[in-house]
Amino acid sequence: MDINTTTLRSANVGFSAAFARGLGSATSLYQRIATIVPSTTRSQEYGWLGKAPRFREWLGDRVVNAMAKHGYTLTNRSFENTIGVDRDDFEDDNLGIYAPLFEELGSAAATFPDELVWALLKLGFSTTCYDGQYFFDTDHPVIGADGQTIVNVANTDGGAGTAWFLMDVSRPLKPLIFQDRKKFTNLVRMDKEDDPNVFNRKEFQYGLDGRCQVGFGFWQQCWGSKQTLDATHYEAARVALGEMKGDHGRPLGLNPRLMVVPPSLEGAARTIVGNQLTTGGETNKWYGTAEVLVVPWLA
Repeated sequence: MDINTTTLRSANVGFSAAFARGLGSATSLYQRIATIVPSTTRSQEYGWLGKAPRFREWLGDRVVNAMAKHGYTLTNRSFENTIGVDRDDFEDDNLGIYAPLFEELGSAAATFPDELVWALLKLGFSTTCYDGQYFFDTDHPVIGADGQTIVNVANTDGGAGTAWFLMDVSRPLKPLIFQDRKKFTNLVRMDKEDDPNVFNRKEFQYGLDGRCQVGFGFWQQCWGSKQTLDATHYEAARVALGEMKGDHGRPLGLNPRLMVVPPSLEGAARTIVGNQLTTGGETNKWYGTAEVLVVPWLA
């Protein structure tokens, strides 16, 4: 094959089409638990996470819900993925072997947020959130009903086994945040004869880059456990989230309907909420109380 403007353009069209197929066919799950927050700067501050507005009877002047100064900031990071195509493959008309590679690049671009979001969720037992505590902790500080006392609130029951999670993802802000600065959708090429990579290494390059960051939202909406996934611990998680209160003793009205598990716990999860009867033949009171979301990235 002669390498000229026409053949290079034709190759780029084919590579871009394969990339688009991969981008459109990939199965992504991160949006089930993460709110996408558009970003326009290097960093975004989320000090408002510590101040959820609540209504009060209007007596006298208004009481302004000022933003709490927790100083929770997410700084965007840059990521890239680049494919090199050997010049010999151009000359030998052997470009068909690259189509699956570019399709996989598209799939990787679509699911890269999953890699970040689910990895952060697993680290929630040892990574701090906006209040300075681990996201899953037993002593999150909350203002008590009297407006003065600080009470400790838990969103985990500990354990040493495989982690599983119960969540309320029905609110505008989900338990995790995906901060989107630059999307991973623009495939850029370096395929001119005088490009350094072509001249020095006879390699045409096609690259993708983006900017983003992930962080924690409201810990109150998510229960993380490393205890055995059984009916007893599932009930404890549901009760704890259902009774969760914010500052000043305000009930949050949470309804946890999503159970997130790795593949190894799918069977246990479906036994709890997917069977109408228990192993003893009795009615299963937890049947249908939550959707089971099996996440490969938690393996």
